[in-house]
Amino acid sequence: MRDDETDRPKRPISHVIGESLDTLSVDEITQRIDVLQAEIERLAAAKSAKKDARDQASSIFKL
Repeated sequence: MRDDETDRPKRPISHVIGESLDTLSVDEITQRIDVLQAEIERLAAAKSAKKDARDQASSIFKL
């Protein structure tokens, strides 16, 4: 006998800013926090890389 829950592909965890949190479990909220923290780290790294590239260009071209 098959278990329908294990046969279904899992949806990636995502979050829509401002959506209702009333129907989420504590575990689901924790997962979303983890996803959002990882995204914040990714954005911070991209920001830092762009700032470094801009600073290097400024030092070369005296912008």
